[in-house]
Amino acid sequence: MPHLQVSQPEQESQRQLRAAAAALGRRRFLSITSTAAALAFTTNLPGSAHAAEADARTAVRADPFTLGIASGDPLPGSVVLWTRLAPEPFETGGGLPKARIPVRWEIAHDSRFRRVVRRGTAIAHPELNHAVHVEAGGLAPDRVYHYRFRAGAWTSPTGRTRTAPAPGADLAELRLAAVSCQAYHDGYYTAHRHLAEEDVDLVFHLGDYLYEYAVDASGGARKYTDRRLPDIFNKETVTLEDYRLRYALYKSDPDLRAAHAAHPFLMTWDDHETENNYAGDVPEDGGSSQDFLVRRAAAYRAYWENQPLRRPQRPDGPDMRLHRRLRFGRLAQFDILDTRQYRSDQAYGDGAHHPGPESEDPRRTMTGAAQERWLIDGWHASDALWNVVPQQVTFSERRTDSTPQYKVSMDAWDGYPASRERILAGAEAAGVENLMVLTGDVHKGYAYDIKRDFRDQKSRTMGTEIVATSITSGKDGEDKPANWDAYTGANPHMKFYNGRRGYVTVRLGRQQARADFRTVSAVTKPGAPVTTAASFVTEVGRQGLHQV
Repeated sequence: MPHLQVSQPEQESQRQLRAAAAALGRRRFLSITSTAAALAFTTNLPGSAHAAEADARTAVRADPFTLGIASGDPLPGSVVLWTRLAPEPFETGGGLPKARIPVRWEIAHDSRFRRVVRRGTAIAHPELNHAVHVEAGGLAPDRVYHYRFRAGAWTSPTGRTRTAPAPGADLAELRLAAVSCQAYHDGYYTAHRHLAEEDVDLVFHLGDYLYEYAVDASGGARKYTDRRLPDIFNKETVTLEDYRLRYALYKSDPDLRAAHAAHPFLMTWDDHETENNYAGDVPEDGGSSQDFLVRRAAAYRAYWENQPLRRPQRPDGPDMRLHRRLRFGRLAQFDILDTRQYRSDQAYGDGAHHPGPESEDPRRTMTGAAQERWLIDGWHASDALWNVVPQQVTFSERRTDSTPQYKVSMDAWDGYPASRERILAGAEAAGVENLMVLTGDVHKGYAYDIKRDFRDQKSRTMGTEIVATSITSGKDGEDKPANWDAYTGANPHMKFYNGRRGYVTVRLGRQQARADFRTVSAVTKPGAPVTTAASFVTEVGRQGLHQV
């Protein structure tokens, strides 16, 4: 990795964090109160610096809403509203003074704000890079709302969101979308522009919201000719300021801003929000866990600052509880997983390998023991018709070919078969009948039947897995990848395989669920139309995908 220039204050912050982590060793520091302050960046949290409150009319001299607005994590009576003030988004601090800036917000029944139902003032703290998280409460369940922010003389764009239904509501249908993997340097966010126009109730982002890799002055595959990106992006993200600026680059994209403004998002991460293929406290190159946890703390903090997440998700140093459960009436329970923070290190390296004693070790875990218990206990308590698990990496078996020496991905659940078996056994014991797993990561669209035993295709179909392709990662892609015959032949439970960019929409109903794979023909140039590559249904009480 090239030498990275960081400011003197940030050098001191990293020195303190490394010293604390080294004193405690690996992950033990998380429970030690005496060093929690340093590891949680306590010297740079709201209130610790005693920043003065500024008059927004004089502190904000240009449009501060360059990174748009967003909403997320809807409950029956509340929703999170997000923005970040940044008149100069590609500058450290966003072009604002190191002062607290009041931001007014309001939420209304109508887009012209003639029927405002809640309003208030939030403080944009410099310690949080002037990000704002408003947990707007006192709202009616299952209701569309419109929201906006004001800072000084400036008014944000208007966003549209909605609350979750009441706990016992009998919904006829729920419409959702799933997206993942949006490498800025691999193309335009055309799919997000089409997603903004879809009629869905909520969007799940399944990870790789940003990538840590360098972005050159031309924007990589975007090949800008009318502008040049600053050199600050042409390096890998490592420090807190690196990650903050990378979010600014991604959120400056108008198509991504449009998708956020149109729908509430439920967020989870994968690896690239921190570093490719990391596992728990183990970095990709197998280096120092102590140094990596400093980087992880920076990445997790920047993630929270830039997403519409609630207070319980706010990180404590390099630790952040992102797995959580949301209910949408009696129709659906969503158990959102984190398969990065607590996993065992990948067996046999990070790539494809034939299963063996190392990968099949029963002690290995994808979720960690606590999250695994939380998921299975939640299924036992669930009375929802559909139990949906939004998560990151491919759950179903995916063999590379039909030979006895086939390989599987050690980074996916195939590399953690004992962990997958415990999850399937837990679903079976809980009596889960309509299981759907939503997945990202692999830059392809897949549809799978989840078999109780993937070695026996006659075994029970436990549910279905819908894998959303990438928004841009992998560039344009193709309808039929080169390994299509090998993959489909080796995996009869694989009902669909497509290599284009796009997203997936799912309609959950009382009788069936329908998944539509929406794809665009190109992302290396803007403006491609969206089409439906294929549609599948699975019936309530009779799991298994059928193309329609």
